[in-house]
Amino acid sequence: MNTAEIPSDPGLRWEWIKFQLRAKGTSLAKLARELHVSGQAVKNVKRTAYPRMERAIAKALGLDVEKLWPERWDANGNPNRMRPKRPEAMPASTQKHNAAYDLGHRKTGAGE
Repeated sequence: MNTAEIPSDPGLRWEWIKFQLRAKGTSLAKLARELHVSGQAVKNVKRTAYPRMERAIAKALGLDVEKLWPERWDANGNPNRMRPKRPEAMPASTQKHNAAYDLGHRKTGAGE
């Protein structure tokens, strides 16, 4: 695939990406299923930086991610971020089993 044909306009580029995915026998919906995310999660890449999804789309197309989104990635393959030290995903230990994630337990039987 010739990277010179990738549109520079973000709107046209998004349509080009969808077309190229279909040409390779896949789609955004199929990528979402493979990654166990919602279809909307993959579509969010159109409007906002989402490194995990950007990498998955680039891999499906056989391209470097910085070629698809040059405004979002540097030449070394690192995402350009407003908060560069923030991880892409929170560690599992911080997501649950802590005071901020208290689910509590319902008492059953008494008064019901």
